[in-house]
Amino acid sequence: MTSTSTITRDEAQIRQLIANQTSAITAKNLEQIMACYSPDAVLFDVKPPLQLNGSAAIRAMWEACMPCMPEISGIETKDLNVAVSGDLALAHWVFRFTGIEPGHPAAEMWMRVTAAYQKRQGEWQILHEHCSLPFNPTAGCAG
Repeated sequence: MTSTSTITRDEAQIRQLIANQTSAITAKNLEQIMACYSPDAVLFDVKPPLQLNGSAAIRAMWEACMPCMPEISGIETKDLNVAVSGDLALAHWVFRFTGIEPGHPAAEMWMRVTAAYQKRQGEWQILHEHCSLPFNPTAGCAG
């Protein structure tokens, strides 16, 4: 049986992992970003190839994206929810980049993330991550 203190500690660890990944993305620190992922993680992304299998594919995606990412001063996160059950956890939230010049597309959109975590040898890692953009059917685009 899992005690309330264990659940609280595990939830805090997941929240810290999310904060660490957010800081790593802001700093464009590839090693810190990759430290969050399980070797067998799967990522569903907003851009092709849409599904990445394993940390090598995820690393290659981040390496390709880094030069294209605008300089950002931070990431605003809202509505973070974390649920933990044993050695598995789920989290979902929305975020946007901050500190980007006004009018830049990345400054004007919120992205959604759902992530599954697994605790292995006492450490939480991202097992599955799904990033998406809200879709505005009236405008026919993300928004």
